Amino acid sequence: MSSITSSCYSNLILKKKESRINVGFHLQYNGLRAIETVQMPASSVAYKPKAVKCGRIRAMASPAVSAPKRETDPKKRIVITGMGLVSVFGSDIDNFYNKLLEGQSGISLIDRFDASSYTVRFAGQIRDFSSEGYIDGKNDRRLDDCWRYCLVAGKRALEDANLGQQVLDTMDKTRIGVLVGSSMGGSKVFTDAVEALVQRGYKKINPFFIPYSITNMGSALLAIDTGLMGPTYSISTACATANYCFYAAANHIRRGEADIMVAGGTDAFISAIGVGGLIACRALSQRNDEYEKASRPWDRNRDGFVIGEGSGVLVMENLEHALKRGAPIIAEYLGGAITCDAHHITDPRADGLGVSSCIVMSLVDAGVSPEEVNYINAHATSTLAGDLAEVNAIKKVFKDTSEIKMNGTKSMIGHGLGASGGLEAIATIKAITTGWLHPTINQYNLEHEVTIDTVPNVKKQHEVNVGISNSFGFGGHNSVVVFAPYKP
Repeated sequence: MSSITSSCYSNLILKKKESRINVGFHLQYNGLRAIETVQMPASSVAYKPKAVKCGRIRAMASPAVSAPKRETDPKKRIVITGMGLVSVFGSDIDNFYNKLLEGQSGISLIDRFDASSYTVRFAGQIRDFSSEGYIDGKNDRRLDDCWRYCLVAGKRALEDANLGQQVLDTMDKTRIGVLVGSSMGGSKVFTDAVEALVQRGYKKINPFFIPYSITNMGSALLAIDTGLMGPTYSISTACATANYCFYAAANHIRRGEADIMVAGGTDAFISAIGVGGLIACRALSQRNDEYEKASRPWDRNRDGFVIGEGSGVLVMENLEHALKRGAPIIAEYLGGAITCDAHHITDPRADGLGVSSCIVMSLVDAGVSPEEVNYINAHATSTLAGDLAEVNAIKKVFKDTSEIKMNGTKSMIGHGLGASGGLEAIATIKAITTGWLHPTINQYNLEHEVTIDTVPNVKKQHEVNVGISNSFGFGGHNSVVVFAPYKP
């Protein structure tokens, strides 16, 4: 297997351990061994003079390493048997992906609240959402949109996997878990409670305020509604949330703690305080006169991301169990990884070490060499620093990018925060199953550092061998998951 080199760590070679149990989240993870130390030059470390420096980075290598081997144990191989979503393009997966292939923008002017005085007045706002058939009317009126999206996406994913309630009632539900995370939780319920407190006093606070605002409630409500009793909790790592959930869910299956995991992300933060807060931290594009062209990953004239919302959920299942029950197998999850930049609360590392090491570790976990990867669904939020930091990290890992195509789903649906990784995982899997890549729209003046094919403006036919999906979050949270066509 060929080595991977970079300015941050040299002679880096992937080594596949016999054990698939993932017990650490640092650079010694899964058999990567350190044999030399590299001193990072200060100029390559950060965007700002006061930023934290990399210090001494342990370079990793392993002599005489054989080619990586993928998992062969059917109890540890993980396949995707169902997908469900709620998006700006509706809740039907084929319609969602067809809209992406068409290059249609889902960005529109906000009408959920009065944004006329805001410097940003547009978003990837979901309209005409219906929970009919998935949530009873009484609960539907009480729930925050974050949880409504989660319940619909989760139940649609179960249906897609031939796991409707009648089937579930015949199964061992202690072997089925739920891991759907959220970045912000029930933000509307929270802000309504604050308004009630300020305007009318604490006695007027909604009694559902606490349970319907905390970030674990998506998994809890879905488990309660379906009776699933396996590992059930939530992870909240900002915009990296959904991939963290996929990674953790896969490990529960590989450790034998569950046969099936329902995993993904959900968020609904298009609100007065949500948009106002993101304006305050200068994260959003202010292209109000051209809002459909506002999200433009890797374009030289990008000026920030566009907030979106929704939910994306996968049913992940061990192969043996899926085959035994005759489940529809859509694709295979090969592996994943998570790391931390340990650098800044919002800015990425300039040297890209956190991201590049996360990609490397995901390939180790997947048993995949860099040469096998030919598609990347990038995080690509359309921020000035983030877009190039991701590309630079990708180029460190993949020395020859001539066969790789990379696109940005957020150019059309906006940035769904904790939901984004879930929606993008579905887009990645649809690319695998259809052989078509959706475009990155609004590509007018590409940054010269971006030498990878970004599928600009028009879809492309492309047979995906191995695809990775990147998600990164505030706090320096990095996550990468690896998918491939299912081959018996």
